[in-house]
Amino acid sequence: MQQEFETVIANTTCFILLDKISELNLLHKLFGSVTTTTVIAEEFGRPIPNWVIVKAVENLHQQETLELEIDPGEASAIALAFETQPALLILDDSKARKMAERLHLNYSGTLGILLKAKQSGIISAIKPILQKVQSTNFRYSGKVFQQIIELADE
Repeated sequence: MQQEFETVIANTTCFILLDKISELNLLHKLFGSVTTTTVIAEEFGRPIPNWVIVKAVENLHQQETLELEIDPGEASAIALAFETQPALLILDDSKARKMAERLHLNYSGTLGILLKAKQSGIISAIKPILQKVQSTNFRYSGKVFQQIIELADE
């Protein structure tokens, strides 16, 4: 599959959520390889699949500056995005998404990645996966779920 971005950087929430619903491999099917940071790999706390590239952020000063406003994992992901542009960040935290937007970085949430998997034909239906998401402790508004279902034409 042709990638729109040279690098796709996944954050901890994406890994944890997809792992909880046994859909982590969707990232691999959709992007081939995914990049993450050493901070995120530690936060995930489980073995990282071999198709995930783990990189350390080189500009630690930038990461530390970002950590004044957002969590370390998100800060490391955003700092790495600056080092590896063009990149797509997968961020679910509202503050981190606003930061990425202010910095003019490309981002999507995990649910957006699920929609992309549906639109790419990797999954045939998104509703069953969204039902699995709803059975976890991750919270998204009903409005967001409804928008995803409508965009998926289901």
